[in-house]
Amino acid sequence: MALIRRSAASLAALADRSSVAELMFEQTLYGLGARPSPGEARSWERSIPVLAHDLVQAGLGDVEVLLEHRLPLSSRRIDAILAGCHPVTGAPSYVIVELKQWSDADLYEDDPALVTVGGYGHRPRLHPLEQVRGYCEYLIDFLPALNGETDTISGVAYLHNATEHGVAPLRRLAESSQARLFTGERRAEFLDFLRSRLAGDVSGAPYADALLSSRAAPSRQLLAVAAAEISDREQFILLDQQRLAFNLVLHATEAARAGDSKTVVIVTGGPGSGKSVIALSLLGELARRGRTVLHATGSRSFTQTLRKVAGKGSRRTQSLFKYFNSFIDAERNGLEVLILDEAHRIRETSANRFTAAKLRTDRRQIDELIAAARVPVFLLDEHQVVRPGEMGTVDDIEAHAKKEHLSVVKVALDAQFRCGGSEEYLRWVLRLLGLAPGGPIAWAGDPSFSVRVADTPQEMEHLLRAKLEAGFGARIAAGFCWPWSDPRPDGSLESDVIIGNWSRPWNLKGERAVGGAPPATLWATDPAGFSQVGCVYTAQGFEYDWNGVIIGPDLVWRGNDWAVVRSANKDPDFRNRTKIADHEFARLIRNVYKVLLTRGMIGTVIYSPGLQTRELLRSLVG
Repeated sequence: MALIRRSAASLAALADRSSVAELMFEQTLYGLGARPSPGEARSWERSIPVLAHDLVQAGLGDVEVLLEHRLPLSSRRIDAILAGCHPVTGAPSYVIVELKQWSDADLYEDDPALVTVGGYGHRPRLHPLEQVRGYCEYLIDFLPALNGETDTISGVAYLHNATEHGVAPLRRLAESSQARLFTGERRAEFLDFLRSRLAGDVSGAPYADALLSSRAAPSRQLLAVAAAEISDREQFILLDQQRLAFNLVLHATEAARAGDSKTVVIVTGGPGSGKSVIALSLLGELARRGRTVLHATGSRSFTQTLRKVAGKGSRRTQSLFKYFNSFIDAERNGLEVLILDEAHRIRETSANRFTAAKLRTDRRQIDELIAAARVPVFLLDEHQVVRPGEMGTVDDIEAHAKKEHLSVVKVALDAQFRCGGSEEYLRWVLRLLGLAPGGPIAWAGDPSFSVRVADTPQEMEHLLRAKLEAGFGARIAAGFCWPWSDPRPDGSLESDVIIGNWSRPWNLKGERAVGGAPPATLWATDPAGFSQVGCVYTAQGFEYDWNGVIIGPDLVWRGNDWAVVRSANKDPDFRNRTKIADHEFARLIRNVYKVLLTRGMIGTVIYSPGLQTRELLRSLVG
């Protein structure tokens, strides 16, 4: 989807009337529902007219220009795509152009893939050659109409304000057929390159039509790369119900291909029952079979970690991991299989303040996800619904499938692979929090899992740090009962979680490491995460050897039952009482602590600042 589509000649005429930037601004504001930044507006005003006039001067006025083209199944946008006919082969030819106003640039700490730009401080940026190369690969991987042909697409970084001297260090990164760099000083070479890729006497309109109408799905080439990446990992061993779920999805996939049918698969299980292992095993196997398959979650932390771990540094494999809201305008049944991990985090709708205005409808996210694939696979734990607006339940999915007259296959995972494989501990947690009937019971002990109660947060941290120093992984997480500050100007973190004379900062909010603390998405996996307190949004979906949990003052034991103290909770999502009734809040808070208490693989240390709550825990654990 492009923000503006014009022939080069039409775009140049528009630029002569000084209205390109104005039109782009209006399209962004009213078409996407977002206000462009001043930097974007300056770029449009100064760069697009240069490109348009260069195309006309090169004799390429009939080439079609797609401005601010959104990559399929992504929020990223390409500055410009030039669509036309190859002057020699007569085949479709596309040139990606990344426009830069830079006049000078240098390498960041001598790294050839990272650059700094004069006048913009020392903040590192991706080298523009890496940027356009990635765009080319992504389009080849996700537009099967291109047939994986690398010759069809080329990429250019055009630094039209720069001299060769001003950006000389950038030349240390080698160019390729899909990534060329031209400066304003070498404008003549830029025009020659464009003429070598695009015919000047052929309209680019039909080639632009073909690109814009191409359905989005992983190409066979991408699936082969992903299969190799995932197969290089230690092989997953699937047991009993896990293997059953795996085989049922493969069966449904082949049945859908043979009979032009559609099946919804629902896999339920508690924490550590192997849902994510099944998801990754399916992704690898279906990729090896050449099936069009994607993995999606509703968690930024979980998705980013999967990209890092399962993708092993391969951008192409990482591109198979999407978010639930990536399918808002996906083609119906465009995929064969869509694996929806952590499906309890499905939202009521995909639309948010960043969604294009024309895509903001009342369509339910669950409808988008079921529609996107022949075999949508939902892996979920209903007790992990922890935020208002999360709609991922078995009843929701079944009701929607029934409305669409679709067959549903369900598998319940009854084994436990987290918490030392201790089903006893999982039952103990459910009884403790009132998520299973019967009330709290004494912890009888389990040789495979340790449960401890700390009398102070210092004691908890001391116990966990000893485990950390012994080579184990450890984290402390808490209920959202303390304010959450941004980093100070000097990069240090505010110690917001204060209990008596003990205090620690929350994990970072953002996606950039600050002051030695890892970004939010990596808190659970980066060794530096132990120094900050995590919350349910950064802990959910992860596991670590030793788990420290602070049950905050929003859930306290009074007499013979739990009392929920709504005023003690600082989560912005829970503030609106008109949207979230007290009984719903009570259910979600119990689910929050269920998630936090079930992250450990070897043991859990529990602390509560409330005296009666600690006394209850002590009476149960001893």
